[in-house]
Amino acid sequence: MSAADRAAQVVAAARALVGVPFRLHGRDRDGLDCVGVAALALGRTGPGAYGLRSGDVARAQDWLAAAGLRPVATGGAGDLALVRPGPLQLHLMIGTGAGFVHAHAGLGRVVETPGPSPWPILGWWRE
Repeated sequence: MSAADRAAQVVAAARALVGVPFRLHGRDRDGLDCVGVAALALGRTGPGAYGLRSGDVARAQDWLAAAGLRPVATGGAGDLALVRPGPLQLHLMIGTGAGFVHAHAGLGRVVETPGPSPWPILGWWRE
């Protein structure tokens, strides 16, 4: 499968999750958090033990590397963005090429957000 085909597959899988309820540590369509969205869209297993608020970027990067992802300088469709919505909070979003799919705790569901990230991007990750 080409890289473009795989990116389109990841974006389609992420978009299929839009509307799923938010649930911390959720890993299925009954409820998802940002790690669950990333795991399902990429076909990976996420870490089991983590808190909603964690400023430990190195730990998050270790999880991403253990999942078989590699850091890239510039992200795009199908890539995973590690962002910082708040001082002690990290979040994962799937790039769509036109925005991001992510689990939004405040809205209580998985959403697709158009445009650039509303939060600082700490790094991009790709298969």
